[in-house]
Amino acid sequence: MNRRDFMKTTVVATAASAIGTRAARAKTVQANDRIQVGYIGCGARAHQLMDATLAQPGVEIVGLCDAYTGRVERAKARVGGKAVVYRDYKELLANPAIDAVFIVTPDHWHKTMTLDALAAKKDIYIEKPFTFTVEDGVALVDAVKKSDRILQVGSQGVSSAEYAKVRELIQGGKIGKVVMVRAAYNRNSDSGAWLYPIPPDASPKTVNWEQFIGPAPKRPFDLARFFRWRCYWDYSGGVATDLFVHLVSWMHFATGAKAPKMVVATGETYKYSKTHEVPDTVNALLTYPEGFTANLTCTFNNEQGAESGMEILGTNGSLIVRGGTVTFKPEPRREDNRWVVASWPEAMEKAYYDDPKVQAIESPFLWDPKMAGGVETWVAEGRDDTNAHIANFVASVKSRKQPVEDALFGHRAAACAHMVNKSIREKKFVEWDATNDRIKG
Repeated sequence: MNRRDFMKTTVVATAASAIGTRAARAKTVQANDRIQVGYIGCGARAHQLMDATLAQPGVEIVGLCDAYTGRVERAKARVGGKAVVYRDYKELLANPAIDAVFIVTPDHWHKTMTLDALAAKKDIYIEKPFTFTVEDGVALVDAVKKSDRILQVGSQGVSSAEYAKVRELIQGGKIGKVVMVRAAYNRNSDSGAWLYPIPPDASPKTVNWEQFIGPAPKRPFDLARFFRWRCYWDYSGGVATDLFVHLVSWMHFATGAKAPKMVVATGETYKYSKTHEVPDTVNALLTYPEGFTANLTCTFNNEQGAESGMEILGTNGSLIVRGGTVTFKPEPRREDNRWVVASWPEAMEKAYYDDPKVQAIESPFLWDPKMAGGVETWVAEGRDDTNAHIANFVASVKSRKQPVEDALFGHRAAACAHMVNKSIREKKFVEWDATNDRIKG
């Protein structure tokens, strides 16, 4: 599509939205209906989601909107050239034929666009993090409750086979009581640190700067801010909201935890001080009322443990989740007090080890022969997490049942990231008000 065609498509978008091929359709999608969706935001992640959306039977992408013309040109080609391109996302929302929208924009737009989509009676798939601030989450959870709309947050690991298995094993008592979680997300590249290449044609003619800025503080035109927005506090929470939200979402899903009672974190910029406002290295401790502590770490300066992964430690064993594989390692409890008891009087030592109860715990060489459980491994098969997550969203749209990763789930996961950033920036412990689902104070 050349630029003249692009502008022509944009001009007719309003007319198309007013007409709507199914304007009289009831807004509740029935189980056998074809679902028409629109994309608000057509960046790199959105294109991945589009591929997964097009793979779902009975789903069609009919509307596209982005602040950079190159993205919508490519998106329109990706979906077969049939989608209408909208200059303003509100025009897309005004089309009654569109049943659901994918909001795949910088974080600072999430609240406004979600509220507008709810008002327009659209079901919503919104990329993580659900919110830009904790206060946004409180307002959005309330708005979704008052609506009849489906909302799913896009942290796709919640729909993965591996975390479904981890959840099953934990609930079945396989590892005993969960006492600690260790999770990491490390990278060592400029691209991994969000310094993505900027399209050669990017300019004030192809980038709608005001549309991008929206509710954020007003600033002069800046292509680095537009294409590398995660590096700046105005639009993102950095490592915590981009990566820790994934880790927290998976952990909450697997363990059943809702939100930590306290968070403390440190964050520093060791390499990217000239390009990033947000830290490039973050460590956080989250203490949960369910009785365990989580340690989340990330650096953009070293790839040790680079593949996103998690270790869940329990009193009877550990689960290691990495690269689509779940491994269980038993944690047998065996006592050996010989080095201590050897300092007792000899008669007391003999009496201690003559006790059958002690022998049952500390004398395995006396036990009857048996085979103990060992390491077990499960490997995920089937469609990838993104496809599975979008399939779950489509199923919710048809059934009208809220998904697992609903507004409240998404609010609490994002709140962990906001607590991490608050602790870093204010250099203090941050506590959670579980009664009101917000940060204390």
